[in-house]
Amino acid sequence: MSDKSWRIVQGDGPLVGAAIHSGHCLRNDVAELMALADDERLREEDPFTDGWTAIATNQVVSLKSRFELDLNRPREKAVYTSDDDAWGSQVWKSEPPQEMIENSMALYDEFYRDMHRLLTGLVERHERIVVYDIHSYNHRRTGPDGEPADPELNPEVNVGTATMYRRRWVNVVDRFLTDLHDIDFQGRRLDVRENVKFFGGAFPKWIHEQFPSSVCVLSVEVKKFFMDEWTGQPDTAAITAVTEALQSTVDGVLEELSRQ
Repeated sequence: MSDKSWRIVQGDGPLVGAAIHSGHCLRNDVAELMALADDERLREEDPFTDGWTAIATNQVVSLKSRFELDLNRPREKAVYTSDDDAWGSQVWKSEPPQEMIENSMALYDEFYRDMHRLLTGLVERHERIVVYDIHSYNHRRTGPDGEPADPELNPEVNVGTATMYRRRWVNVVDRFLTDLHDIDFQGRRLDVRENVKFFGGAFPKWIHEQFPSSVCVLSVEVKKFFMDEWTGQPDTAAITAVTEALQSTVDGVLEELSRQ
């Protein structure tokens, strides 16, 4: 494993916390060719999600920016080569050389080899495991003073489950959704819904293909109400509250997992 690309912490339990879009680092050759400023990249990355992986004893945290290598997209789309790949933003000053792309692809393959090794070992020890695949998403794309996106179509927490055989994991998924919704979140209830905005990316799809009956991935997308998505300024109280909310689901998920 390249310790400059991602960090893996291995513990004893059957839960994995993953934040594969939390990274901001770039290789030197990538940085030289990058057209986007740091703040522009940060706006589309998932800052603070790495801290939420601490709810699990096993943690996977990417240190790489998704603008170098997007680990949640299919291999052929993992390097953004067009503006459409990157929400209309011009990513590169000039076309990336093939050698640079191949080096990124080698990292992509290395990451998935590491994931296969990690998950295989955990399945051997626990038989069944749950991965919290934690992300965040923007909802003020029209500008810092613009109207937020329609809350009917943008829940505070979107849980993607479309890449799994849901019936296999129905008790785990339903318990997670219920417990996350029912917690007292700063004096109110979170708007938690399933497969409204996001359905799960290439990372959970790959896991469910490789481990269909032994690994359940909950793809958790938290709307960036916990920060200013334009300045990057965090709301520390909200970030802590999200941590506590995710932590509140752990006992229930473990209970349901033990019954599978």
